[in-house]
Amino acid sequence: MDIVLITAVISSLFLVIGAAEPLAARLRLPYTVILAILGILIGSGAIFFLRTDLTDALNPVAGAILNLPIRSNVFLYVFLPTLLFQATLGMNLRRMLDDWVPILVLAVVAVVVATLSVGYALSWASALPLAACLLIGAIVSTTDPSAVVSIFRSISAPRRLSRIIEGESLLNDAAAIALFGLFIGFVTLGGQDPLLSDALARFPVLIAGGALTGWLITRIAIWVMAMFGRHEMAQISVSVALPYLAYIGAEQSIGASGVIAVVAAGLTLNLTGPGRLPPQAWANLREVWDLLAHWAGALIFILAALLIPRLLEEVRIGDFALIGVVILAAIAARAVILFGLLPLLTFLRASPPVDHPYRVAILWGGLRGAVTLALALAVTESFRVPVEVKRLVGILATGFTLFTLVVQGTTLRSIIGWLGLDRLSPLDEALSRQVVAVALQTVREDVARTTEDYKLTRDIVRSEAKAFGERLEEAVRVAEDRVDILDRDRITLGLIALAGHERDMILARVRERTISARMAEKTLSDADRLIEATRTGGRSGYQRATRRSVAYGRAFRAALALHSRLGVSAPLIRMTADRFELLLSQGLILRDLDAFIEGRIRRIHGRRVAELLQGLLTRRIETVETAMEGLRLQYPGYAEELERRFIRRTALRLEEREYVAMREDGLIGAEVFTVLMQDLGDRRNAAEARPRLDIALQRMELVRQFPLFADLDDPVLRRLGRALRPRYVNEGKTIVHKDGTVRNVYFIASGAVELESGGQTWRLGRGEMFGQVAILMKNAARAEVRAIAPSTLLVLDVARFRSLLSRSKALRKAVRASAELRGIDPDVVLKEPSKET
Repeated sequence: MDIVLITAVISSLFLVIGAAEPLAARLRLPYTVILAILGILIGSGAIFFLRTDLTDALNPVAGAILNLPIRSNVFLYVFLPTLLFQATLGMNLRRMLDDWVPILVLAVVAVVVATLSVGYALSWASALPLAACLLIGAIVSTTDPSAVVSIFRSISAPRRLSRIIEGESLLNDAAAIALFGLFIGFVTLGGQDPLLSDALARFPVLIAGGALTGWLITRIAIWVMAMFGRHEMAQISVSVALPYLAYIGAEQSIGASGVIAVVAAGLTLNLTGPGRLPPQAWANLREVWDLLAHWAGALIFILAALLIPRLLEEVRIGDFALIGVVILAAIAARAVILFGLLPLLTFLRASPPVDHPYRVAILWGGLRGAVTLALALAVTESFRVPVEVKRLVGILATGFTLFTLVVQGTTLRSIIGWLGLDRLSPLDEALSRQVVAVALQTVREDVARTTEDYKLTRDIVRSEAKAFGERLEEAVRVAEDRVDILDRDRITLGLIALAGHERDMILARVRERTISARMAEKTLSDADRLIEATRTGGRSGYQRATRRSVAYGRAFRAALALHSRLGVSAPLIRMTADRFELLLSQGLILRDLDAFIEGRIRRIHGRRVAELLQGLLTRRIETVETAMEGLRLQYPGYAEELERRFIRRTALRLEEREYVAMREDGLIGAEVFTVLMQDLGDRRNAAEARPRLDIALQRMELVRQFPLFADLDDPVLRRLGRALRPRYVNEGKTIVHKDGTVRNVYFIASGAVELESGGQTWRLGRGEMFGQVAILMKNAARAEVRAIAPSTLLVLDVARFRSLLSRSKALRKAVRASAELRGIDPDVVLKEPSKET
């Protein structure tokens, strides 16, 4: 075929792709539906012009369209890895991990249920062997979420809901293609029905082998990209090669799932890339992949749609009944998941509650698309599949895809409107009216200042001011006529706005590079979590999320256990350094939120709500400062190094701003500017490196700061530093139970605890200890100790404590003072250890 003609056809398809998006927006239809319709029209038109006797002038063009080298391998080896890889790069994985249970269960279980439902329904209704029926079930089980997710975003549906749908779709693509590879093997063996034991034995190999291949290849790629630190184009080029090498390596080398390999590669790069690549390089890499995926997604839809007329050429009357069976079975399977499994997960608190209208929208929005068509095409091209099976696979998959796109896709927005999901809640409606009134008042003040500054004609100014004043009065009247928003709701809305502004500030700091790329994802995830918790739980949800953002999580405790029990310190060092940087970033952001409360929230929600939000913000700042102070006490030198690093990064940002301003003003030329920016880039790369944290050395510094150990010499201090074990506890955590046996003495390095014994309560803070009375007195009153702030404790066992008590006058003095505080004779407390030592 003439290469010029092929080039002309492909370039024309890009014109179609460019026109499809504005056309979809104008017709209020999903973008993928428009692409599919246009592809079908082009394919049908090409067939018509090639076979008609009306004219032969368009035969070369029609032939070029119909004979494009479109094979299933083009979809599976070129377009599919691009789409999957970009989808994983675009995910907020930290937020996805919060919902990994519903995502994983919905993805895997939904695919299996749909495969079995369609497969057994077809086996009952047709003469096809069970293996072929299950193959068709696997082909049609994967969903395309783009339509429902785009509509959910336009109606401000819960972000968590959209995130679950996106995650489910990504993983069900992988699961469906893995099942496809499994059943196509049985079909090509002469229609032999699969044994469940054989399927279960092969499926883990597909998954685990693909995941391992994707992870390994990505680790190598990241190492290579890090070597090309100053060559951004080279880094992006390596990333473009990565998904294809992962896919081919898994499929051809070890017989595993290439789709799983691509997903694993994308997830690995998403998690590790921001910390290993410069921020601008990572941002540009993401933009390149967004564009590649946009083109790949559009081309895979339109090229697959071009094949639909050919796939349906041999359709028979009886095939329509089988298409109906597939439609009913697939919808029934998805309904079981949405109305059976999802409520069960919600009941078990593994999934967020999803309202009934949203579940109906998700059910009707389960469109099928290019992946289904590509898998069907792969079957029709295989010489090892029986002819009748190939015909039915192509017709049933294509017919079902057409039904979802043409029927469900074109009516989805109407269904959402019928469900009332596109209307504002009474609370949001009342708020919008108040926001309009406040905004117009601000605009009137700004316009008045502007007209005065420019000395405009008084009559014109007066006329426009009158018209604007009438609009303002109407807005105020409408806002005041409506039922007032409850203070509780105002607080919730104010906190949502506050958390949203906090997220905007984080983004600004990331762009300015005062927050490192390593911490950008974590801080943004915390901000997103804060917004969602406030939406669902109001003020209490906001407070829970803020406490969680500074708390010691399970991963940190696991790293601590590795360090203390196995001597593996690398995870603890990395997480401690991350915590330092996170708290420093949080403190800087929070201190800039006061102006937003005074300037915006007070005007919309009133003085009382603004003052309450200010109180919440103040307490949050205190919590962050307490946690930061605890780290400063533990690692004083490291905190100083991080602050110096922040100052250096800020200075570099200001220096860059000055160079840019001088270049724009013409004070320096392009050559000088280039040299200055290269030098600044070198110094910025050096400033990106985080100072090394030495846990052992830092713990010695901490021990020296305790007044209780002030009279100990250096050899004893060193032994003590090795003996003391750090323990990190969250606010509200019970450290010592009343009915438990006390086996350790605890020294408070940071934070505070509350000790309750004999009906009395004492609060202890930094530099104090507890547990010593219970150890030294056999008949001491039982006490319960609970952390009232995120605290860092140093733990010492009984034997070492008794030995230390005999050496340290300061420690004996502290034990005496604590006994007197609790009304116990200090001589009685100190008598027992003096005998033993």
